[in-house]
Amino acid sequence: MKILVTVPKNDFFDSFFNDECISAINSMGEAEWNDTEYDFTPCQLREKLKDVDVCFCGWGTTKFDSDVLENADKLKIIAYTAGSVANLVDDAVFDKGIKVLSGNKVFAESVAEGVLAYILTSLRRIPHYNDIMHNGGWQNDDFYNGGLLDKTVGIVSFGAIAKYLVTLIKPFRVKIKVYSRYISDEDKEKYGVEQVPLDEIFSTCDVISIHTAQNPRTLHMIDKKYLQLIKKDALFINTSRGSVVNEEDLINELSEKRFSAVLDVYEYEPLDKLSPLRDMDNVVLMPHMAGPTLDRRSFVTRALVDDVNRYYNNQLMNNEVAREYALNMTR
Repeated sequence: MKILVTVPKNDFFDSFFNDECISAINSMGEAEWNDTEYDFTPCQLREKLKDVDVCFCGWGTTKFDSDVLENADKLKIIAYTAGSVANLVDDAVFDKGIKVLSGNKVFAESVAEGVLAYILTSLRRIPHYNDIMHNGGWQNDDFYNGGLLDKTVGIVSFGAIAKYLVTLIKPFRVKIKVYSRYISDEDKEKYGVEQVPLDEIFSTCDVISIHTAQNPRTLHMIDKKYLQLIKKDALFINTSRGSVVNEEDLINELSEKRFSAVLDVYEYEPLDKLSPLRDMDNVVLMPHMAGPTLDRRSFVTRALVDDVNRYYNNQLMNNEVAREYALNMTR
């Protein structure tokens, strides 16, 4: 087996390829590593793919289009150490029968953990009371905090992250409502969720979590029409992409102090230093850090290595991304 690892020896390399991962890849066959600090150009990658069976790649890798794949007659697997492959592959890859692997599942589980942390942190108002304590204060007689137990949670879109999140919050005895165009009856039964219209999510749920992929169809999908429906004291969370929500409409609604929010993503990043969001005490702001956590990166590589071995042992792979799913992921 001939293996090409395109990930350059940059700041990201060590977190994805620890000694165990490097050894595992080298043991699978003849491995060629990118020893430079730069990603291959399309021309370089096209030449490098000659006679290659498996290509491990990561953030910054050029797109595998028909030109890049011109010499890839032996390529069987593209193993991507990041999440969404929407900008990495197109129909040319699948037309050639090349299998696409991604760290999306491993990353999704970590993001779901981050969402749970955001929910509990915000409901219990941990940042607020932490600030009070650091400034010499204490709780007063009219303090308020909340919890997740027995609440109604609304989830917008039902991809990998949302599914992991449902599993994590089930022990809190929550009622879960889902808005999704693609959820199957099998998944509704498996995860114990109720499929409802989008306006019902916003008008009835105590916690609303956005998990919608970014694409032209979802631009400003969540706007004033829905944000005005959010009930008093509800919690709104966005860890998907900023462009899914009309940020100006969100700012206007949050300014009324009717509900609170945790925002991890924004229409333009980094968030403008003069954004009104920075002055709102009912908003917890994070700099696009919902996940995955750094310590999960090597787990991604290890999972992809295991899948390559499974492929060559005629076993089902755990992290394969099908054509339809790939082309609908966040761009």
